Amino acid sequence: MVVLGIDPGTANTGYGVVARHGGRLVALDGGSIKTAPGLDAGERLATIHARVGELLDEHGPDALAVEDLYFGANARSAFAVGQARGVVILAAGQRGLPCSSYTPQQVKAAVCGSGRAGKGQVQRMVQRLLALTDLPAPDHAADALAVAICHANGASLRAAVERSIGEAMLVTSCEARGRP
Repeated sequence: MVVLGIDPGTANTGYGVVARHGGRLVALDGGSIKTAPGLDAGERLATIHARVGELLDEHGPDALAVEDLYFGANARSAFAVGQARGVVILAAGQRGLPCSSYTPQQVKAAVCGSGRAGKGQVQRMVQRLLALTDLPAPDHAADALAVAICHANGASLRAAVERSIGEAMLVTSCEARGRP
């Protein structure tokens, strides 16, 4: 399984590509999509959309995982991040790729065991989980790798739950028809 994780933003959108090989997670790529401050919003979003499309085409992931919005004190900034999330999700949708969203707390809990972990702790755990020689940088890339790890580690659980639900629905359907 290959997952493209995204930490959205209009100035810097972090990305990280993680693959599961057997029982191990491996980092395939990571970095940041930077947009120039002088560009208008439309140009910034077009740049993000185009680069995410290139990453999707290059790595052919099985899923895209994106971090949800965090509404802090600055609502204006949250709306801009929401727009960046939108063009990322659009790029995935145009390719028929499933897209999942995770809150910052879910990502931190999945990677560090605590939804209140700090950025430095997330970076160190991403480094350890992916057996990287150096801390992942910039921090937007580390966050995106963490989002990908969160999704990749939960994929087998989600698949088992879906199979279980499907089997339960089949049993219920058969029982309703009087079949064993």
